[in-house]
Amino acid sequence: MTYSSPTSYSRTQAAESSSGCLRRFLLPPLAVVLVSALLAFGLTRIDTAQASAPQISAQENAKAAKKGLAPLFTPEVMAWEDKILAWSTVYQLDPNLVATVMQIESCGYVDAESGSGAMGLFQVMPYHFQEGEDPFLPEVNAFRGLKYLRQAQESGGGSTRLTLAGYNGGINAARAAERYWAYETQRYVYWGLGIYRDARSGLDYSPRLEEWLAAGGSGLCKLARQSQK
Repeated sequence: MTYSSPTSYSRTQAAESSSGCLRRFLLPPLAVVLVSALLAFGLTRIDTAQASAPQISAQENAKAAKKGLAPLFTPEVMAWEDKILAWSTVYQLDPNLVATVMQIESCGYVDAESGSGAMGLFQVMPYHFQEGEDPFLPEVNAFRGLKYLRQAQESGGGSTRLTLAGYNGGINAARAAERYWAYETQRYVYWGLGIYRDARSGLDYSPRLEEWLAAGGSGLCKLARQSQK
């Protein structure tokens, strides 16, 4: 999980706080009606958007764990199925979400390391580890990474889009409007959301996963395959 600068979010907050003054005047009756209608429409759209965001309950997570992973993930990730199912139970996450994050973070390559310093199966940044912890040890990496993934999910109100954005770009940055997200985060959400939705649908093939592989993910999976021999 790599983090983008929270500058855009801070700038957004400043803009919101600076525009908080309302002029004191009386609206004509017709204007009052129009404003009320617009506000009601806006609130309806917000409520609809929130309702349509994928929100997974603990019971659904448990059912998913019993069913196992969707068969669409690459063999390098499927090799971790038993561990993923166990971790998803511990951290109360949908196993297909955990598998999706592992897929696009490392493709199951234990020694994966990014240019920004993220490490291991779930590409966890160095400052999440305590002194003496081995970041590349699967159990340690899963503990730090999935604990943060769970926090991102809670912060996002169960929205998978916000969960993925928070995991990649940072929880605070994910609270900003999507147009302020870093390009990397937008792409991360594009890959992750598509793969996860296919997995949730029980598909055995994911066009979005194939896109990710063609865009460079296959190289990462090759390293994972070689390390698993």
